Amino acid sequence: MNKRFLNIIESLEACKGDIGFYYKNLVTGEELGYNEDKEFMAASVIKLPIFAVVMKKVAEGSLDLNMKIAVREEDIVPSCGAINLYSTPPVLDLKTLCNFMIALSDNTATNLVIDLFGIEKLNEEFSEIGFEKTHLERYLFDREASKLGYENYFVPTEIGILLEKLYKNDFVNRETSEEMLRVLKMQKINHKIPGLMKGKYEVAHKTGEDDGISNDVGIVFCKEPFIVVFASNNANVGEFENLIRQISLQLTMEQ
Repeated sequence: MNKRFLNIIESLEACKGDIGFYYKNLVTGEELGYNEDKEFMAASVIKLPIFAVVMKKVAEGSLDLNMKIAVREEDIVPSCGAINLYSTPPVLDLKTLCNFMIALSDNTATNLVIDLFGIEKLNEEFSEIGFEKTHLERYLFDREASKLGYENYFVPTEIGILLEKLYKNDFVNRETSEEMLRVLKMQKINHKIPGLMKGKYEVAHKTGEDDGISNDVGIVFCKEPFIVVFASNNANVGEFENLIRQISLQLTMEQ
């Protein structure tokens, strides 16, 4: 293992909690992993596989991004997003819900999208996409289900494979891949992977946060574009997010 990769692994090992990492240079094919095949509580990273299922069904013609979905008062859950800022519950098309789900990490939008399929059906679709261990067990912000031990999980390498398909325009087709990347590049939560890049590079990514959890998964479009996936459970979030920023910047500079 070369020195720069050894330094990255040593930094990850020194972090408190359960840490996962996956990197792939999309030009050279060079890879690096740390607990990359382990399951991690996903928090909002699970919204990326959900988005992939929606876009696959749209491409197949069984779902329409223009379909209208009425938000009800009882649908609205706290925290991230835009829907809970409306003065009255809106009627939104599926494309807007997906934009909110990814770019603003909107939990209400995500739950409405889950409702289109149901958890069991979404997991079946995850398997068809190629996810073996990444799976959904509960709705977002379902505290009761969480207390019972139900969580949503992702695997760094599995997310990395999806991201590589998007980069190569191999997820379903070029149009689908390009649309998903367009939305991922709209991400408004940018204090992790892009945090030290000062806007120099485009980053298509999806974050996830909860108590003791900070994740970020994406593609950095620098001279030699690369995939990078960070996962942490039971972590010191501030410490780990500093490391996400430092490693991400380092990977852009050492090419």
